[in-house]
Amino acid sequence: MVDASENGMAAVCYLRSIKSGTIICSIVAAKSRVAPLKFTSIPRMELAAAVLGARLARTIEESLSIQICKKMYWSDSRDVLCWINSDHRRYSQYVGHRIREIIDISEPGQWRWVPSKLNCADDATKRSNLPDMSSNHWWFKGADFLWRTEEDWPPMPTLSGPTKNELRPSFLTVHTASDPAIDVNNYSSWRRLVKITALIHRFATNCRLKHAKTSIQTGPLTVNDLHNAECSLIRIAQLEMYLEEIAVLLKTCDSAPITRTVAKTSSLYQLTPWLDEHGVMRMRTRIAACHYATEDAKQPIILHRNHHTTTLIVAHYHHKYHHQNHETVINEIRQKYRIAHLRACYEKVRKTCQQCKNQHAMPSPPYMADLPPARLAAFSQPFTHVGLDYFGPIEVIVGRRIEKRWGMLATCLTVRAIHIEVVYSLSTSSCIMAIRNFIARRGTPLNIYSDRGTNFVGANRELKQIEDAINQHELMKEFASSGIEWVFNPPLSPHMGGCWERLIRTVKSNLMVVCSSKRSSDEVLRNLLAEVENIVNSRPLTHVPIDEDSAPALTPNHFLLGSSNGSKPLTILDDSSEIQTICQISLGEPSGSVG
Repeated sequence: MVDASENGMAAVCYLRSIKSGTIICSIVAAKSRVAPLKFTSIPRMELAAAVLGARLARTIEESLSIQICKKMYWSDSRDVLCWINSDHRRYSQYVGHRIREIIDISEPGQWRWVPSKLNCADDATKRSNLPDMSSNHWWFKGADFLWRTEEDWPPMPTLSGPTKNELRPSFLTVHTASDPAIDVNNYSSWRRLVKITALIHRFATNCRLKHAKTSIQTGPLTVNDLHNAECSLIRIAQLEMYLEEIAVLLKTCDSAPITRTVAKTSSLYQLTPWLDEHGVMRMRTRIAACHYATEDAKQPIILHRNHHTTTLIVAHYHHKYHHQNHETVINEIRQKYRIAHLRACYEKVRKTCQQCKNQHAMPSPPYMADLPPARLAAFSQPFTHVGLDYFGPIEVIVGRRIEKRWGMLATCLTVRAIHIEVVYSLSTSSCIMAIRNFIARRGTPLNIYSDRGTNFVGANRELKQIEDAINQHELMKEFASSGIEWVFNPPLSPHMGGCWERLIRTVKSNLMVVCSSKRSSDEVLRNLLAEVENIVNSRPLTHVPIDEDSAPALTPNHFLLGSSNGSKPLTILDDSSEIQTICQISLGEPSGSVG
């Protein structure tokens, strides 16, 4: 229940329950406010009390854990009930905003009238020196009619139409058909929409002519038919977006055609809008006396940028110029229409154009996967995790004949160092021997990764026989006893061995540079591969120095040899005892005896 007076406003909420025919009603919460210092009429105070009651009911409903089956709001103000049950746009802003909030919280059918004598909230708005605070007072128990059935409640009086209190001096309503003949939002082509609209207008005209027993119109659409259809669609779009401005122009366009008649708060005030003979709102410019400009350029049609009709018109010009010549399209639109923020509207049309999307589509690269654990094995010795691959063949001269040799590249997956072994054939025994040589020089690895089958050494035709020549099961059987785990990449997935494929390319590039002749001997080939191995292991792994800017960058040789190029620093020992101790250790003598 809500009530208001000159002193303040109040709202009290009761919870009414029915169980086995027994009605129980008790207070839940109440809220009151004093009247503002600025004078406010009693109807407005009653409306503010209704807003206070609606907010209080919403807060209580959100706080309670039980389900509320029915809500009723009681007020003794007929003006408030008339405002709630009528269109709030017809009244002043003060009333309209508050009625809108009440309607958002409650339904108009939930508001009922209660006499002032039965309104419990009336106690909170009247000053009293001795208020009754007993538990049997109706402030705590609710009005007597709440303890009875709904048939005994105060009847709802008949509201004789909208109240004239707080009514605006003028109000414009627009009635649209619930099922319009044409919905522009269902069309994506301006030309098709205009043709369909023209056909509908012709059908309506023919129905009237047939009723008047006059010859009907037939044949293809004329220019006049298409022009009338365009004007009709533009009028509908302008009515939906500029309703108040058009209402003012309809009243004043005949009496003062040149004077600005729209409100100063309107976005069209600076454009001096007016209505032409077709009812289309146009913009008044200062070039009306120019004989070289068209009528549309002198007085362009005003369109709202967010209406679908505007989008169809802009898209029509966009398709007309073959999705190109964007500045030309904007210039042609400006010669007939006045659209605010035209470039932004045109860019929006371009982004939604499917043909433009296809022409400017760019492939989206996939995200790179995480590196395998072997590539991130920090604090492990070099060649703990090894990747193997073949490259070649390389022709060498042996006596008077020419033979083929292959290179087996083993790369450390952690520090990116390489080791190259010469392989004399593609047999399994040669592969095992090359891996034994590698283990003897670099140590036993924990994991060996390699390709399968046809991807084992590249694309050379002669190397495709590796799948049959090398028995993978024998390789795994040979090296399984030494604690080596051999991991083969899946078939047809050379990208999984990219870390050693890239190093093979580096080795081949260096071989092409350092090799002096096309064919060399076995001894020269081993020397070239050793030099290339040292060169590749001398490459910087990062551009960032280890300690300071003048320090060298980190290379694989730092992990293998202690320096980037394998050079040993010269150490001068001044103490003769240290030299003597070194000589004794080198000769195998005890450090305590002197020879």
